[in-house]
Amino acid sequence: MSPRLNRREALGTAVGVAGVVAAATTATAPQAEAGPVELGRFARREGVRGRMTGAQAAAAALRCEAVRCVFGIPGAQNNDLWDAFKAYEVPYMLVAHEASASVMADASARATGEVGVFSVVPGPGLTNCLTGIGEALYDSVPIVGIVTDIDRAANAPVGQVHGLPNEALLRPVVKALFTVRHQAEIPGAIFQAFRVARSGEPGPVGVMIPYPFFNEVWDYDHAPPPPLPVPFDEAAYQRIVGHLRDRRKRIGIYAGVGCAEAGPSLAAVAEALQAPVATSVSGKGVIPDAHPLAVGWGYGKQGTRAAEKAFQDVDLVLAVGVRYSEVSTANYAIPKTDVIHVDINPENLGRNVPTLHCLCSDSRVFLDRLLGDVATICRPPAPALVQKIQNLRQVDRCEARTVKIEPCVDPMYFLSQLRCVLGPEELIFVDVTASTHWASETVEVQASRRYFTPSDNQSMGWAIPASIGAQRVRPDRHVVCVTGDGCFLMSAMELSSAARLGLPVKFFVFDDGAYHYMQMLQEPVYRRTTATEIAHIDYAAFAKGVGVGYNQIASNADVVPGIQRTFGLAGPILTHVRVSYDGREIRWLSALRSHYINELSNRQKVRLAARIGVRAVTPKDDSD
Repeated sequence: MSPRLNRREALGTAVGVAGVVAAATTATAPQAEAGPVELGRFARREGVRGRMTGAQAAAAALRCEAVRCVFGIPGAQNNDLWDAFKAYEVPYMLVAHEASASVMADASARATGEVGVFSVVPGPGLTNCLTGIGEALYDSVPIVGIVTDIDRAANAPVGQVHGLPNEALLRPVVKALFTVRHQAEIPGAIFQAFRVARSGEPGPVGVMIPYPFFNEVWDYDHAPPPPLPVPFDEAAYQRIVGHLRDRRKRIGIYAGVGCAEAGPSLAAVAEALQAPVATSVSGKGVIPDAHPLAVGWGYGKQGTRAAEKAFQDVDLVLAVGVRYSEVSTANYAIPKTDVIHVDINPENLGRNVPTLHCLCSDSRVFLDRLLGDVATICRPPAPALVQKIQNLRQVDRCEARTVKIEPCVDPMYFLSQLRCVLGPEELIFVDVTASTHWASETVEVQASRRYFTPSDNQSMGWAIPASIGAQRVRPDRHVVCVTGDGCFLMSAMELSSAARLGLPVKFFVFDDGAYHYMQMLQEPVYRRTTATEIAHIDYAAFAKGVGVGYNQIASNADVVPGIQRTFGLAGPILTHVRVSYDGREIRWLSALRSHYINELSNRQKVRLAARIGVRAVTPKDDSD
């Protein structure tokens, strides 16, 4: 028999008006076996209706949300749910490691603009997914995790497998958590999770369902709720317009991933203001790199030279849909300029930079509103500015395409040539390697959702499962993964998933035998490196072992032919790229070091100098 519940218990946090009706009948509703479910009647875009099990209701809700793929691994506590996925024709993908499930859901969302979904068991299933969930949280990516829980009833046995405090583990790394307390709540909780994941600043949302509810039967009648309203402060907007009307002020625009759906409006506002546009790392593509006013990423010493120099002439920065995070600013090394900050999340406004004015608004709503007032803010054409930007960007391109590292492959040169070989619609995933920031400078994209990297949680090994997940939901695009040898060690077995499904991702592994990123951070400060040298991998044997094709690029002369060979081979291909990092500056790293030293106290500077001096005079060959 179903337990007696009062209305609040039955509703929980996720059930709407339809849930009230269901909960009110809890005490008298007879129990019955779930009959066959006719999908055309019960799994419709307008809602979940009919008598079914909790597992069927969950699958029907996902069907209503038109989910492209559920990523994960079935287990003892959620086999009923995965069987319902098959019955309801909800697309799903088995991953090699649960850590990849949340990452693939993240990549699915980034590549499509829709909510990504994963499903795992409690305990290790959940804990393995936490890193990927954290990446989605920090990079503002909408994903929903359907996480099974153990039996939490008052008379449940102790010592259940996977019985960690799953709610407590998940809650800190999600935007919201909906915990189901009765099978009546399942569709409502899922619908609310999708609603919250999309609203405001997007992010991960959890739905936790104790496994006994998957077998319980209920008469469901749930419709998806309407979207949440979008805030807009008219008085704050008018104050911003007052500054933009002043044609004596030279405006620069700094745009983030919040502008992903507002590209045309962003370009139109930039043209009206005759403003150079720089982006954050995750915002790459919100304005086409071919646009005359696009200057690349960043606007300090950490970004492109074009962005740094173009913004030296700016009096006022209009920052839209961007957080000013640590990575995009090289530890907050931000030029001192007046800033107007517009973002959908009020918690981001004015936090990391002093601002003249802030506005809590969706980026597209704000930019479209500005276009309505374009007559009052527009500037005359500035051909000198456009020519300056074109010249600066050409210098950056020439810098990237000039070989500076021999005899191995120059990573920045490789990245510039990879971009030339690929078409404008292809998807590029870049891992956390020493060359990550070169990629941000060099890889040019012409629209949103083309370039992806784990910007703010910096999860090593992210790009391999992410690229596979993106290829699963975007079979119409070529997908490329650029990772490092250290990152490869963390997620390489996921290539077996690409092989199993024939997903034709092209994996390029930069190999120099070390965590070179850490060496670059350690050596200048400590005059030695610690725990940075990694194991040698026989990449050809590994590729054969997991069933993917193999290629190698060992010299700059072979870069273009080697890339072309990779794309000439069918299916997933692992290309081993022998690289060196010695001989090129990483602008982001130089900016970080400079800012780090400037922020030290005098006592800390003396201690640092003394350590460097002693170790320079009496060096030890103890780097590892």
